[in-house]
Amino acid sequence: MSFRRSVPVLIALAAALAGAPALARQSAPKAEPNEVSPVLILPPTLPPKLVSTYPAQDQTVAPGVLILKVAFDQQMSPTSWNYAPAEGAEPMDCVKTPRLLPDQKTFVLLCRVLANRTYGVTLNAQRTGGFVNLGDNPAQTAALTFKVDSDAPITTVRRAMEAAKLLPDQMPVQDAPMAVASGAGR
Repeated sequence: MSFRRSVPVLIALAAALAGAPALARQSAPKAEPNEVSPVLILPPTLPPKLVSTYPAQDQTVAPGVLILKVAFDQQMSPTSWNYAPAEGAEPMDCVKTPRLLPDQKTFVLLCRVLANRTYGVTLNAQRTGGFVNLGDNPAQTAALTFKVDSDAPITTVRRAMEAAKLLPDQMPVQDAPMAVASGAGR
């Protein structure tokens, strides 16, 4: 093979060898962070179950101030609930709106009960618009009845909270936020 014919082959070989490190550098992983798609966490799809109440089913309590407490097994929507009188029992005298506690599973409702009576409440008597979890799945309908004796009445919210085993920050009602005056009269 003559020198003239081998020069182009050598030039092509040198160019290929010179480009090899550049190719290796291009295929090396970058040190930049990789983008990851967001993770979608779906809310529970099973209906919420009632796990505890105060008063408990068939419990006897003192008359006066009572805090009805219902707890579910999963996080609940704070804007959906339904209390109705239970069949065969007297309806309770309660404030209109329950409070969902910070655990997001327990509702408390401030009520008043009279001595020597049997009271009852049905939760989700109407499932539409009733207690639902964060996935809008309604809780099963449940009825609770309890008796009130003629002992000395509970006359303060604090004592009613103690009876329901609530902590001081689990008040059944909250203060409304202060209204801010508009700039019209300034």
